[in-house]
Amino acid sequence: MTLNKTTLLSSILLAVASTSIKAKDVTVSIMPDTVTVLRNPLNGWVMYLGRNWDEQFWTNQGYDAMPADHHKTTVKVSDYANTCYIRTSWRSFEPEEGQYIWKNPHSRLMKLLRSCLDRHMKLAFRIVVDSRDQGQNTPLYVKEAGAKGFQDPNNPQNWSPYPDDAVFQEKYAKFLKAFATEFNDPDKVDFIDAFGLGKWGEAHGLIYEDYQNKGKVYKWITDLYARTFTRIPLIINYHRLVADTVSWAAPNPNSRRMLEEAIQKGYSLRHDAFGMTGYYQDWEKEFAKKWNFKRPIIMEGGWITGAHHRYWIDPSNAYRQGHSEDVRRGEYTLSGEAHVNMMDLRVGDETHSWFNTAFDLVKKFVHEGGYRLYPCTLTMPDQAKRNETVLIQHTWRNIGWGYCPTNIPQWHQKYKVGIALKAPNDRIVKTIVVTDSDLSTWLKGNDTTYTTSVSLDGVEKGKYIWLIGLVDTTKGNQPGLQMAVAADKQFNGWLKAGTVTIK
Repeated sequence: MTLNKTTLLSSILLAVASTSIKAKDVTVSIMPDTVTVLRNPLNGWVMYLGRNWDEQFWTNQGYDAMPADHHKTTVKVSDYANTCYIRTSWRSFEPEEGQYIWKNPHSRLMKLLRSCLDRHMKLAFRIVVDSRDQGQNTPLYVKEAGAKGFQDPNNPQNWSPYPDDAVFQEKYAKFLKAFATEFNDPDKVDFIDAFGLGKWGEAHGLIYEDYQNKGKVYKWITDLYARTFTRIPLIINYHRLVADTVSWAAPNPNSRRMLEEAIQKGYSLRHDAFGMTGYYQDWEKEFAKKWNFKRPIIMEGGWITGAHHRYWIDPSNAYRQGHSEDVRRGEYTLSGEAHVNMMDLRVGDETHSWFNTAFDLVKKFVHEGGYRLYPCTLTMPDQAKRNETVLIQHTWRNIGWGYCPTNIPQWHQKYKVGIALKAPNDRIVKTIVVTDSDLSTWLKGNDTTYTTSVSLDGVEKGKYIWLIGLVDTTKGNQPGLQMAVAADKQFNGWLKAGTVTIK
């Protein structure tokens, strides 16, 4: 083909322009931080609290000097766990009608919870109503008001209400509404087990006045929590016998439908028998698989290795008597298969077992469990003109096996990618929210790339630093999630991505 002079000149100008644009674009690659414990919601290790502990437990239980790695070192449990979970009674929060314990900051329970918040940890709750195998969990004013119930056959002095009793439901709804005024707060609370009925509050083994009311009770309790706790994630045990009267049997044919009804109301998932392979079987695995990356999953280990459980009889034949580390590895394997976001450090001996005999797994989960997000590559201009609009390309990676659940109703996609410009005096002069970023779709093995237009309108001439981060749109677009990038490359939660000179 023969080019005339006009065509040739146009081609030369286009090539020069293209070269000029490329010269102004800088691409950087970011190496992830795979070690630091990221303090992100619905992510990481959950440390359990004893219901009768006080704020001195950090010392009394050895949590500030926990033997780790077969006694080769000592660590603080709070340096590894993000959330403090307490499974306690309704009565402990309201011993008498209207006497709410959170109104007394000097009470044992509130000082216990405050000691966790002071360490920049969040709280999580399960409020237990049924008194079997435990103490008196429901305040007795409920019985005195006329609620019908039953005595613990093994301890007749303990009483529990029928969950289908109208007086119980009225009093419990009143309590939960009051509880929410204090704890429906994502700055303090990570999640709440939003069922709490049945044996140990695990959503099974319920005793009804009339079993025909099972479906009505299930709807009542899930509706109650969903409308009362609107800002913190709701969790339900994906138990094969959810809301049923038995605890150990073949799956009830209604369980899947009932659980999915709760999920549609905004519930996320947990299971309390990870590592217990005679119970956590195909039904549980298939249910988790169906909801992977649609709802986050929290695990709790089923075997208690430091007490009465004979974990070495597990059908897997993988756990040796006297070797709790075998159970820890079994729990970890099943957690990886279920892509859980959070793992548990049960109270007392279980926590000691994790740190002393399976410390490698404690650290490994920090690296590969839950979600761990960072921008792996960025392309941005290092020069621009005033009032110009420039393009920034950014690619994000999740190196965790879980996902960042921005899709749950309580979060309502509040976390987004943010891009900002920082002046030499550390003042941020421009912030852009990448509205089409959906962190819940960032899955391990599949990077996600965005190209974002940034208007420099109103930005004065000078040299600036490009910042990029994960912002909370409900808090003035300030960084809301920690990224897996080195601390020395950050400014107040933003990654310092590069410089730009505006002429």
